[in-house]
Amino acid sequence: MPTTEALTESATSKYVRTAKWKLHYNEAGDGHPLILLHGGGAGASGWSNFSSNIGFFARHYRVFAFDMPGWGKSDTAVPGDRDHVEALELALDALELDQVAIVGNSLGGRTALRFAAHHPERVSHLIPMGAPAPGVNVLGPPNDKTDGILPLVRAYFDPSPENFQAMVAAFAYDPALAEDADLARRRSEAALARPDHLENMRLSLPSGDLNGPPQLFQALPPLLAELTVPTLIVQGRNDRAVHFENALRLMAMIPSSRLYLINNCGHWAQMEHPEEFNRVVHEFISAH
Repeated sequence: MPTTEALTESATSKYVRTAKWKLHYNEAGDGHPLILLHGGGAGASGWSNFSSNIGFFARHYRVFAFDMPGWGKSDTAVPGDRDHVEALELALDALELDQVAIVGNSLGGRTALRFAAHHPERVSHLIPMGAPAPGVNVLGPPNDKTDGILPLVRAYFDPSPENFQAMVAAFAYDPALAEDADLARRRSEAALARPDHLENMRLSLPSGDLNGPPQLFQALPPLLAELTVPTLIVQGRNDRAVHFENALRLMAMIPSSRLYLINNCGHWAQMEHPEEFNRVVHEFISAH
C-alpha cells in the first residue's frame, strides 16, 4: 500500500473485476473503508474529483476512489444499463467490504443516497455533497437547466478545452479554480481519451438515465424517511449546478441527517475548501 507521502494516481491505481464490469479505482490507507464517488461531468474520475482529499483521508481510513461504469478507466456503460448502485454493490462484494462510509459528489451523491436507502446495513456513514434531491429535476427541460448544468451538457457534445473552461467556471466559486486552464485541459483530455464513454453518455442524456433509471431515484423519499444511517449533507452555498435548495430538501427527508453549508463555495466543496471539507467529514465519521 503506498504511503500517504507518496500518493499518486499511478501508485494507487487498481482494478476489480465484478460480475458485470471491470472497474478502476484508486486505493490508499488502512482502517474503516471510505468510498469516494465522483460526479457526472465528462472526463470525471475518482482521482480527478478527490485528489485533494485522498492523502488526508488515507491517514485515517482505507480509501477507495472509484471510476464508475462509463467514466475514467472503467468499462463503459451502455444506455439502459448504467446502474451505479448495482456497480457499487458488485464492487463491494468483489472486494469483500461489508460496511463502508460513502462520500458522493453530485451524481455520486445520487448514487450514495440510493445505495444507502436500499442497503442501509452496508453503510456506516452517508455524506452526499452537492447532491440532487428527489423531486428537484436538475436535468429538466432545456429552459429549466441550471447555469452549471448547461455547460456540463455542452462539454459532452463538444469536449473542447474552451467548453470545459466554461464548465469549470460555472462549477467553481473561487476565481483561482474557476480560471484554472490546466484543470479544464486535463478534463478535456480525459474525456477525449474515452470516446465510448462520451457517446454512451450522449445517448443516455435524453432519458436522464445517467447512473440508473431516474424513476428509482425519484421513488426514494419514503425510504429516506426511514433511514437511520448517520448522514452529513455538505453543500456549497453558491453552487450553480445543484442549488442549495436540494440540500434543504434532503435534510427534511432524512431524519438522521445534519447539513453543513459552506459560504463562498460552488459545486466542488472538496476542491475549493479541501482542508475544511476533510476536517468536517473526518470529525463527523469519528463522532458517529
